[in-house]
Amino acid sequence: MREIVKMGKFIMPNLQKEKIESYLGEGKRLDGRKAEEFREISVETGVSKNSSSAVRVKYGKTEVLAGVHLALATPYPDSPDSGTFMTSAELHPMASQQFDIGRPGINSIELARVIDRGIRESGFIDMKALCIKKGEKVYQVFVDIFAINDDGNLMDVAGLAALIALGRARMPIYNEEEDKIDGYDEKKGIPLNKEVLSFSMTFHKIGDAIVADVSKEEEAVSKFRLTIAMGDNEGKPRITAMQKGLAGTISDKDMETILKLAESKWSDMFPKIREDVFG
Repeated sequence: MREIVKMGKFIMPNLQKEKIESYLGEGKRLDGRKAEEFREISVETGVSKNSSSAVRVKYGKTEVLAGVHLALATPYPDSPDSGTFMTSAELHPMASQQFDIGRPGINSIELARVIDRGIRESGFIDMKALCIKKGEKVYQVFVDIFAINDDGNLMDVAGLAALIALGRARMPIYNEEEDKIDGYDEKKGIPLNKEVLSFSMTFHKIGDAIVADVSKEEEAVSKFRLTIAMGDNEGKPRITAMQKGLAGTISDKDMETILKLAESKWSDMFPKIREDVFG
């Protein structure tokens, strides 16, 4: 009897799973890439003029839209002189049959949390510079992520889209007399600590191979995934956040392979990503 692999509503014949694993065992993938190879990355900025910034990012056919807007808020009691930050993710059925209309599911919640953690823990946004009046009024930064098409590896695509949207975001024009925001300043960006920029790479264990930038089919047969956010430390990568997903166990050998691969890919990708984020 033929078995199937299920991931939400995504169904794959067991024969296809075996084919994917067999190819990877030979150092190949069904789309012609090597196990460690990323798809072509495409970035489009200035997608919307009604927000602080909005960008569209593609890895192959996986496509994400990310926008940034700012609002006035009351600071948290334990950080009265700091702004606040929030990330949300919307996974719409137009992106994948796995996603349903309605309340955010576990996938969208996890996606938002992992991206939020990578940005927050790196200190990328200068929260203190977002204070308007200590203890009373600050700016709150929102990053809104919308999946347009899910062909695998939404985590990395959405993470990069969020970074670029923040890097291109404009500061609000605060109308103190009426206590409201009157549009955005075309010449002034939001306060960022550019030297701590970090970006995320997600690696999956498929068969006996560690695979970067998985396709939809590869993602469906993954044993585990590990997302690593890495920034610059005087020309060398530094880990700023890490998140494991799926049920499989990471062995010492797997972890060593992932860390070496992450370091290698960071060295190749970081200069271009820095350019995409800051222009």
